[in-house]
Amino acid sequence: MASLDLFVVNVAFADIAASYPGHTLGALSWVLNGYAIVYAALLVPLGRWADRVGRTRGFVTGLTVFTAASVACAASPSLGWLVACRLLQAAGAAALTPASLGLLIGTAPEARRAAAVRIWAASGAAAAALGPVVGGLLVQASWRWAFLINLPVGVALLVAAIRILPRDARATSEPLPDPLGAALLSIAGGALSLALVQAPDWGWSDPRVLVAFALAAAAVAWFVQRTRTHRTPLIEPDLFRVRSFAWSNAAALTFSATFAAGLLAVVLWLQQVWAYSALATGLAVAPGPLIVPLFAAAGQVLSRRLRAGVVTTIGCLLWVVGTVTILVSVDVSGDYATQLLPGWVVCGMGVGLALPTILSSATAGLPPARSATGSAVVNMSRQIGTVLGVSILIAAFGGDSSPDAFQRGWWLTAVVGLLAAVTAVGMNSRADAS
Repeated sequence: MASLDLFVVNVAFADIAASYPGHTLGALSWVLNGYAIVYAALLVPLGRWADRVGRTRGFVTGLTVFTAASVACAASPSLGWLVACRLLQAAGAAALTPASLGLLIGTAPEARRAAAVRIWAASGAAAAALGPVVGGLLVQASWRWAFLINLPVGVALLVAAIRILPRDARATSEPLPDPLGAALLSIAGGALSLALVQAPDWGWSDPRVLVAFALAAAAVAWFVQRTRTHRTPLIEPDLFRVRSFAWSNAAALTFSATFAAGLLAVVLWLQQVWAYSALATGLAVAPGPLIVPLFAAAGQVLSRRLRAGVVTTIGCLLWVVGTVTILVSVDVSGDYATQLLPGWVVCGMGVGLALPTILSSATAGLPPARSATGSAVVNMSRQIGTVLGVSILIAAFGGDSSPDAFQRGWWLTAVVGLLAAVTAVGMNSRADAS
């Protein structure tokens, strides 16, 4: 639900804009950007909170907030109400995402934990890539269904969670994690996401963008200082001494950047150059996500013989090959089967190998008591990478939507994919190096 909602609203955006006439594109963009910023900013604080109060409680609370906010989004009478409800929805997503992975890590037998995390990651990756498909189908009725569909799913999951998930132990007696540290990390994540999201519209040298970058840097510096000195830091420094965790975060950031840029480039090409409808765009994108679970399973088999960094590097390189295949094949004639489909399927293969391996490697060396926190950190890396990738693509376009602009965007996407492949090599470091 959380991954899907990051992308499904993109396809519904034009219909949302038509429902609230008289607003600028910048004001309307907060329907998308507000969710991304709050989601990134709150992942770690709420993941740490879930570790403290119990992951079942964190998951159920996040799911309840997310579902209720989705209904409020669907009923929004004004743009301001919709943006406010999207921010609340993002807070719910930021609570349930790390708690869900923390639950999985804490309950799965150790021998099956890596495979379980791969399934979790493949589900999220497939949901993110299927966002345009689901959005295209729902928009045929109304954009409000893009939010209202979460109600029956959320209620069913709440009933299942209450019946099936393990009861949390009594709340821990350990002191509350550094509240100022939580605020600083939220400010840093929010300010960085704001700068990256708005820079293509405001300009990279705009004072507002520069202030946001400076605020993010200052908040990070202060947060690092408190992490080293506070007796109960929000993120224990020992987590980043686990080499697999540190390098997996770097790989998550770079691969998420190339994945987000590549997905958006394909969606925009289909709609702006080939003039596909929202539904046709969603169906055209579908084959890539359908490949992801198959190659996530293949990655699990490969991981028994190859190290995590090798499997991830292969996935990143497949993504690059698919991207380059697309950019050298497509033209304005619009032959989907020969120009776009082959490269997009190869891209799906790469996602299936890379992303689940990154996430399973990130959490493999962590103690179960910090699984939700570790999951939150790596998901924040993914989210910031996503925002960065979209910003890179928009900057490459430079206000132009000609085929030449798309060529520039795809080349940059391929370069970032190569950077992800190089970064993934570091994941071969020993997981127990702390």
